[in-house]
Amino acid sequence: MAHNNQNTMRAVVWEGKPFHVTVKSVPSPHLIEKADVIVRVTTSAICGSDLHIYHGIFGSSQANWVIGHEAIGIITEIGKDVKHLRIGDRVIIPDIPDDGALNIEPRVPQLKGFGFGDDFGFTGGCQAEYVRVPEADNSCIPVPEGEFSDVDFLFLSDIFATGWTGLDFSGFQPGDTVAVFGAGPMGLLCAYSALLRGASKVYSIDHVEARLKKAASIGAIPINFTNHPASEQLAVLEPNGVIRSVDCCGYECVNADLKPQQNFIVEEASKVTAAGGGFGVPGLYWTQASTQGAPLAGKVKPEITFPMAAFWAKGIRIQGGPVDPKLVAPTLVQLVKSGRAKPGFIVSADIGIEEAPKFYERFDKHLETKVVIRFPWEEDEIQEATLAETTEGSTSKPGESNGERAHKRARRS
Repeated sequence: MAHNNQNTMRAVVWEGKPFHVTVKSVPSPHLIEKADVIVRVTTSAICGSDLHIYHGIFGSSQANWVIGHEAIGIITEIGKDVKHLRIGDRVIIPDIPDDGALNIEPRVPQLKGFGFGDDFGFTGGCQAEYVRVPEADNSCIPVPEGEFSDVDFLFLSDIFATGWTGLDFSGFQPGDTVAVFGAGPMGLLCAYSALLRGASKVYSIDHVEARLKKAASIGAIPINFTNHPASEQLAVLEPNGVIRSVDCCGYECVNADLKPQQNFIVEEASKVTAAGGGFGVPGLYWTQASTQGAPLAGKVKPEITFPMAAFWAKGIRIQGGPVDPKLVAPTLVQLVKSGRAKPGFIVSADIGIEEAPKFYERFDKHLETKVVIRFPWEEDEIQEATLAETTEGSTSKPGESNGERAHKRARRS
C-alpha cells in the first residue's frame, strides 16, 4: 500500500452555515505523534450527529472543520511507536479514539472525537480521503480476514455500538420487551440489537414510513406516533408497560404534531416504561452557547421539564451519556464475522464524496435511511488486483497483509 504523497485531499467541510456543507480540497493529514497512523478511508457515512452540526446547534466554537466520525479504511502510514498494526491493515476508526491515558476507575467517556472541530479534541473528520488516528494501537479496530464488505463493519465505528450500549443503559435482559424511540440509523440498530440479544418484543417508534418499514423488516413492531401518541398505542399492546425503553433521538425530538419538543420522548418513556424498568438515553443531549461554529446552538435549552414523579413512583432506572465503541467492539466484531449480525441493512444510498451536500439535504429531510460515502481505489491498484486474479486465480500476493487482500476482494465485488 502506497503512502499518501498528496498534499491535499477531498473532504466534506462544515463552514458554520446552517443547512450547508461543502466538498473541497483540504490539507492531507500527516503523522504528528509516534503512536499515530494515517488511514486511507474506503467508506465513510453521514450520521445523525452530523445533522446536529448541519443544523448549526452543535460543534466547536470556530468553523471550519472536516466533518464526519464513521469510517473504515486501510492503514497507509504508521508512527514509530505503533507496535500492533502495519501498513495495509484494514481497520475501523471508532468515533472516540483512545486518549493514551491509563483509566483505572470506570468513567463516562469524554465527548472528544472525530469531526466536531478543535473544541472536541480533533480537527480531523472521517468524511475525507485520509484520517490521522492517534494512539492507533488502542484506537483502531482491526477487521477480521475474510471477504467482508465495508458496510458489514462500518457501523461498529459508532451507531451499532451506540444502539447496543443504549440497551445496556436501560438494563436490558434477554426476554425483555423494548420500546425504541426513533427509527433513524441508530434507532434501527438499537432495535436490531435488542432482537439479536433475545428481546421478546421490540417496538420501533417513529413517524417516517420508510424507517418504520425497515424496522418491520427485521422483526420489530412499527408504531407511527403521529397517528396516536405512542404511549396510548403501547397501553393497548402492553397494558403493564414495556420493561425497557431507549431514546435514540436526543434533544432534536419532535412531538405528535412534528414540532420540536425537547422533553417529548422523556415524557412518553415515563408513561410506557413498566414499574421497575429502565430507560436508556444514548441520543445526544448537549447544549452550548451560540458561536460562529454553532450559530443556532442557543435555541436548545439546557434544562427540560422532567416527569420526576412518574419515574420515582415506578422506580424506573435511567442512564445515558456518550458511548465508546471500543468497549463493545470485541462482541460486535464476532457477531458480524460469524454472519449473525448484518447491520448494513440500514443503508439506503451509496454515493461518492462530491454528492455529499445533496445527500446531507436528503438525509435531513428523511428521504434516506443511511448514507454511505465510498472512496474508490486508485486505478493502478484495481488493475493490479485484476491482473493477479487473472494470472494466478487469486487477488493475493506474497507479502500482502490480510487487510490488503480482503479489501481488494471487497472493493472489486
